[in-house]
Amino acid sequence: MSSHSAGGFTLVDSAIALPQGAWARAHRRMLSFEGRPLLGLTQGRFRPCLFPVFSPQGFLVTSESPADHPHHNSLWIAADHVHAHMPVANGTETYTYNFYVDETFQGRAPGRLVETGCTLKPAGPDAATITQTIDWRGPSEWAAPDGRLVLYEVRATTVRLGSTHTLIDVTSTLSSRDWEVSLGPTRHAYFNARLSETMLHGLVITDDRGPAAARLPAVADASWVDATGPVGGGNLAGIAVMPAPLQGAPPTWFVTDWGVITAGCVRANGRHLPRGESLVSRCRFVVHDGVLPAAALGALHRDFLAEST
Repeated sequence: MSSHSAGGFTLVDSAIALPQGAWARAHRRMLSFEGRPLLGLTQGRFRPCLFPVFSPQGFLVTSESPADHPHHNSLWIAADHVHAHMPVANGTETYTYNFYVDETFQGRAPGRLVETGCTLKPAGPDAATITQTIDWRGPSEWAAPDGRLVLYEVRATTVRLGSTHTLIDVTSTLSSRDWEVSLGPTRHAYFNARLSETMLHGLVITDDRGPAAARLPAVADASWVDATGPVGGGNLAGIAVMPAPLQGAPPTWFVTDWGVITAGCVRANGRHLPRGESLVSRCRFVVHDGVLPAAALGALHRDFLAEST
């Protein structure tokens, strides 16, 4: 069993409960603070995600792999329409990969995001940063039986504790090494949240302009989106998603009343990544108990943007 510690934070391997004699293909580490579980880092067959995710009072606020969309994995990063522009004799060929759905999607076989390293370090009072290295590998194919290494990612997840909310700040740095890569256009990217099933019965979705139900699924021009719902025993909890602009472009959204929030900047226009360069994307997730007022959410969003510049 591996274990990391930073201040009062610990990151420890966690066994996935199975019947006697069975074994899990997935791997999970639990991040706790002074013995209180905060979230899990789960490496599934196709991608790493954050699951479970608990509110400060200990309520589960995400769903790991719902029956209607099993590739929706709690809090996760994914992207469909990833194009590797491969140099060949007398020109370039474009190979297109699916890093979003767990099966062949629109003719594209699924790729895998595989964690290759993980560290935990302190990040100030009541805060710690988990840094993962992740390979974006295409499916097994002719001339690449282990899958092509399409992209290399360094993902830093900083967790900060508060009395009514937990901040989860994710910085994803995607790098191309051997060829040019582009992402999108696609709505299936980039930062994603899938809510707990219990929250859907009484779910209230708001953004920086107020109630958002009439504007779903696009919530155009929103700066942040919050989803709050029941989590049992008369309690409420929620998640707010706050992406930073990417290369000056505001986020585009896909938000539903059945529990998914996606924020990215590649829906209308793709992003091109020259060989040897990186694309840095940032997003803040605010996991909270009760109803977090819009003024408080707005302040957390402004703070995050200031820290991201």
